Amino acid sequence: MALGWWGRQPVAVLATAVVVSAAPILSPAAGDRLIGDTLPVEAADALDVITPVPSSLGADPDRVALGRMLFSDTRLSRRGDRACISCHDIRSNGASAVARNLTTDGTPVPRNTPTAFNAALSFRLGWAGDIPTLHDQAELALTRPEFLGGSWPRILDTVHGDPVLAALFQAAYGHAADREAVIDAINSFERSLLTPDSRFDRWLRGDVHAITQAERAGYALFRGIGCAACHQGANVGGNLFEKVGIFVTIPNRSAEVLRVPSLRNVAVTAPYFDDGGVATLPEAVRLMARAQLGRELTASQTASIVAFLGTLTGSFEGRPLTASRASGTAQPGDTP
Repeated sequence: MALGWWGRQPVAVLATAVVVSAAPILSPAAGDRLIGDTLPVEAADALDVITPVPSSLGADPDRVALGRMLFSDTRLSRRGDRACISCHDIRSNGASAVARNLTTDGTPVPRNTPTAFNAALSFRLGWAGDIPTLHDQAELALTRPEFLGGSWPRILDTVHGDPVLAALFQAAYGHAADREAVIDAINSFERSLLTPDSRFDRWLRGDVHAITQAERAGYALFRGIGCAACHQGANVGGNLFEKVGIFVTIPNRSAEVLRVPSLRNVAVTAPYFDDGGVATLPEAVRLMARAQLGRELTASQTASIVAFLGTLTGSFEGRPLTASRASGTAQPGDTP
């Protein structure tokens, strides 16, 4: 969530993006295979702006295990009926299948729930990028009424009153659980929610058979038309802010500046956008090309980019991520 490598170098990232978006000025030699009449496949392969998801961010295993327990513990919530996993279903895609989850009072939250996977690689958190760190995110998730709505006295009483949790905190931190230790344990687990080993990452590491020629062509088009100006780095996004609706205002919404979302696992994290208003990935790709790049994609171009995006689906604990259940939320008391 805020500990990613890109947090201290947004200017450098943007400079890279400018080079990528300038791809159409290249002059391909006769016989080059063009992608979307902008960039030769071979030339695009030399301009990789995406880096593989790391296998670990070095979180302490004991604290990770403790944070995992807290992530699914409904006793920490205001009514004892929900946990982090209720909206961030890490058994599937780390998010949910609904446009907007419900608050503790039963009303929809303001924005779509983003996936918890790879969030630690983003430089800021939340759709608006208004949450600076993982620490801040955990505090808000635990205590705000629209999320778990818990209170620190109740949270700490719950932990201290559970012999198993109390003993694990003592072993992991050398003292009884306090506010900072609870937050750190949850953050440690969140830093472990990485999805390495996508087919695209295997290709970046040298496995030439990990993706197809058609998927390579989609990647070349993705960069050739300028998508990579905002979506790059290990998280394929999540490292800068951008105005939504640069060329065309998106229907039913005003222009605003949001944090560019990660495209990791995007093929399994529908619905899309901060309002959850777009149901399918092809529709999302076409809309973003129109609004952000001023381009109308053909059906074949859209399919090509969608094919590439499908290669970004990674694995957690050896299991490829999948779309969330239709219900959109985990059941109270479920464990990851």
